[in-house]
Amino acid sequence: MREGYEGTGPGAITPDGCAVELYARLPVRDEPDVIAAAVPPGAHILELGCGVGRLTHALLDRGFTATAVDESAPMLERVRGARTILGPIEELDLGERFDVVLLASFLVHAGDVEVRRGILRACVRHVAEGGCVLIQREGEDHHVDVPRERKDPGGFTVRIVSSEPLGDGVHSVRAEYEFPDAVWTQTFRSRPLTKHQFEEALGEVGLAVDRYLTPDRMWVRAVPRG
Repeated sequence: MREGYEGTGPGAITPDGCAVELYARLPVRDEPDVIAAAVPPGAHILELGCGVGRLTHALLDRGFTATAVDESAPMLERVRGARTILGPIEELDLGERFDVVLLASFLVHAGDVEVRRGILRACVRHVAEGGCVLIQREGEDHHVDVPRERKDPGGFTVRIVSSEPLGDGVHSVRAEYEFPDAVWTQTFRSRPLTKHQFEEALGEVGLAVDRYLTPDRMWVRAVPRG
């Protein structure tokens, strides 16, 4: 397990504390609609950190093609209908470019600054001329009003149990997912980023915000700076 990351509950747990069975159960919400509205029809998408393919499968259903990347073999085993690549995002260099590079799951908030830079550089390496990078950020209240919980319409409860500052701008976050038949927890490190810090992080690697795609500014369309 990666230092500072932990997961509990039934089934395989990835090095960053994600439970494969949990992610296979989590529903898809409006994310595919947000993505589809921001990119050309039929675009070839490079999905970084695809997990079990929750978004991958929904995007394939909408007529996109996808190359799905994850560092967890048990996660990738759940992906169907897409080309899959096993390995860390920050080391990825396929020698190819894609219409869209997708970085969901709040991966831009990696606690380690160098890991974040490596992930964003991988986005830049793989986006085609005229293409875009779609990024999902944490909500701006993600680390406040903790503990909190949300009853999901799917019949389970999500809790942010704690968000403890560790120093140097990094928080240790503990989340809990309670289903009628099982409970999973995940502890991970997150670096909260204000809008300014986020845009500054993009600028470090040569990206700029094209536009925010949702009113809460959690979904962002970024493009290489010309």
